[in-house]
Amino acid sequence: MNNTAPLIDPFARAIRYLRVSVTDRCDFRCTYCMAEHMTFLPKAELLSLEELDRLCSTFIGLGVTKLRVTGGEPLVRRGIMTFFEQMARHLQSGALEELTLTTNGSQLARYATALAELGVRRINVSLDTLEPAKFAAITRWGRLAQVLDGISAAKAAGMRVKINTVALKGFNEDELFPLIDWCAREGHDITFIEVMPMGEMGEESRLDQYWSLRDLRARLAQRFTLTDLPERSGGPARYIRLAETGQKIGFITPLTHNFCESCNRVRLTCTGELYMCLGQEDMADLRAPLRLHPDDSAPLEAAIRDAIARKPKGHDFDYGRQLAGTAPNAGAQGLIRGQMSRHMSHTGG
Repeated sequence: MNNTAPLIDPFARAIRYLRVSVTDRCDFRCTYCMAEHMTFLPKAELLSLEELDRLCSTFIGLGVTKLRVTGGEPLVRRGIMTFFEQMARHLQSGALEELTLTTNGSQLARYATALAELGVRRINVSLDTLEPAKFAAITRWGRLAQVLDGISAAKAAGMRVKINTVALKGFNEDELFPLIDWCAREGHDITFIEVMPMGEMGEESRLDQYWSLRDLRARLAQRFTLTDLPERSGGPARYIRLAETGQKIGFITPLTHNFCESCNRVRLTCTGELYMCLGQEDMADLRAPLRLHPDDSAPLEAAIRDAIARKPKGHDFDYGRQLAGTAPNAGAQGLIRGQMSRHMSHTGG
């Protein structure tokens, strides 16, 4: 076997992007992400920071050039800056082109300067509303002021901040333009995300939350001149530019526009499970070869290559509406296809 050969999946896509969850824990309980009273993994099941280093370093040795650290909330993991320090050596060697993270922003005021010093140049911050009461409701445990302070700290440290906003019907529809305007004033790009059918929270609630980005884009077009951009960031987003403000707006549309054809990423959980597709249940256990062969990288590399060889063409997420019956008063019944039983926090955001 050629251990220097790049990771190529069955559809000729080179795997260059690893999203690694360092914890399933979070200091928020966002209603579309996890239940209010979550049962988290025993700490003994989590990979140690040293094991995460070895796994990520192996992927980088196999051609991964972009590493995104996720959770849960990655910055609540004890000792997490040690892991960032370990990964920064790959930036310094040139093997890794980008080290970044997705965060809820709650701990950024504490860590922003150190992250920037280690080479983190841009981050994604999840923010669905600018209204304190609504923020407390959607996150259950969160405080908006703390997040805004963290975003300010990241900006002051020289990091580029991109806001990730989940489009939620009946919740932040009325904040579309206030969010756009705030990002314009602060110099942040923003990406809107369709809510994904992940986690056992009931199909009705998912359908009630679902706001199609086709509709969102149509509302933007009523106020702005939209220009489609050809660029890709290595992730699933498609981008437009607003002529009037110069802002770049992203859309992640797993439901209304399947983004799978260019997928170059896989997701590693904090327990060593490798998900080749966010929207499929198939996964590979990398913790076993990692721990069984602490001094031999070959079994781990072989397990990674075997997993990539099973990467599917795409996911099956779909929302639909179907008639419940033919009786005159049967009404409409919601339907979700491709729903995942695991919560988003399990796989990593």
